[in-house]
Amino acid sequence: MSQRAPEVGGRLRKIYWGAFALFLAAFAVFESAKYGLPTTAAALVFFALPDLARLAVVRPPTLLYQAVHRVWIPLVVLIGYSFGPIVWPPLFTAGLGWLTRIAIERAFGRGLPFSRDA
Repeated sequence: MSQRAPEVGGRLRKIYWGAFALFLAAFAVFESAKYGLPTTAAALVFFALPDLARLAVVRPPTLLYQAVHRVWIPLVVLIGYSFGPIVWPPLFTAGLGWLTRIAIERAFGRGLPFSRDA
């Protein structure tokens, strides 16, 4: 019975990440449709940020590689934008795109390497 509990918890965690990814993707599409091309471009570029970091030959376990896979960094961008004085929608959708990518990776079991988040 103790073997089954972590397996169920892992599945639930993936389901939660998947639901969060769907919500974030829908929110990013809504914001992109509302504000136009610059917001769409920002969301797509930051959605591809982990791949862009990999193409720039940033390999694990470097600090930059780990930074683009951390949840709290785009979350700080989103919260800071929401409560801060800056009004520039591409910044918000960039955070949405980045967090969506991280949530999708976590939902499919590809968390941050070299940590307990994986």
